Amino acid sequence: MRRTRGRTVEVDSLTDLDHRLACGTGSLNGWRVRGVDLTGRAAALAATDVTGALFLGCTFADGGDDDVRRRGAIVFPRLPDVPVEVYRSRLYTPQELYDTDDYQTSLDARAYAWAGSGVDPDLAASLHDHAIDEALDAWVDGRHLVGVMGGHSLQRGRPEYAYAAELGRALGRTHVVTTGGGPGAMEAANLGAYLAAAPREALVEALEVLGRAPSFTPDVGAWVGAAFDVLHEHPHGTDTLGIPTWHYGHEPPNPFATRIAKYFRNATREAILLEVCDSGIVFLPGAAGTLQEVFQDACENYYADESSIAPMVLVGREHWTETVPAWQLLTTLARGRAMESHVHLVDTVEEAAALVRSPDA
Repeated sequence: MRRTRGRTVEVDSLTDLDHRLACGTGSLNGWRVRGVDLTGRAAALAATDVTGALFLGCTFADGGDDDVRRRGAIVFPRLPDVPVEVYRSRLYTPQELYDTDDYQTSLDARAYAWAGSGVDPDLAASLHDHAIDEALDAWVDGRHLVGVMGGHSLQRGRPEYAYAAELGRALGRTHVVTTGGGPGAMEAANLGAYLAAAPREALVEALEVLGRAPSFTPDVGAWVGAAFDVLHEHPHGTDTLGIPTWHYGHEPPNPFATRIAKYFRNATREAILLEVCDSGIVFLPGAAGTLQEVFQDACENYYADESSIAPMVLVGREHWTETVPAWQLLTTLARGRAMESHVHLVDTVEEAAALVRSPDA
């Protein structure tokens, strides 16, 4: 059982509902009942005050939904032909999104194919993303998250991929490593963090296995299969988080995020990704997407007070001063602001990890 803020009570299983009713609950005021099959509980509901209750995607006996509405409850029915649970109460796992051997029939692929089609797709997407917001809020509570941003095109087997994995491993010892949840540098950081508690040899072996399928193109199945081979060998890794989007449906989510907050709306996802990283963000070399994240984070910090600023650590002096010369503009913006002492440019994994762990960063 889980109680959330205020009087709200979350119920997402029949076992939980039965337990609460057996304990003598007489009123469901403030309850949110999600996705529960209530067809066999008509009598129990009839004997209970449902005023102020919210039923999300539940199944009722004939006429049961009309009865609870008449007695003061609010009922949001299941939406037809939507492949995802729009009222879900938990984040995704890799196994949920990759629920079939053939990627084209997996939940992840079905959701991307559905997005923007069917009955009221915008409503369904909004309800789903709101549910993910709440599930993410509950999951991050009590955890300290550090973001790692970097290019999606970085291939397995490259030295830069191993470098990003080493960064994830170093950060994962003290923080929950959080990425955009996609391939490339994001996958590498989630991989390293997932194996943070394992001997370093485990990461070396994992990199070798993954290098046999360097990219998700042209074969997503082989790419995912190599990742699951690593997970099978190391089934109890450190928690990591991925926050991807179906907006970029051609980029499959990486399986090394133990929890995946996948959104339909990319703008929502981008804002949430930056917001949850309370311990700062490390930016690996990247192109337009990573650059956007750098300055989106900078904008947040530019207007923030000292107490709410977390470090920004850019890794790779040559990249950020010459290839993509963002450093000059970033430091110019930061000059004289509360964020100035929290913006850093480094060259090594060790420097980046030390800055994240430092209370003065």
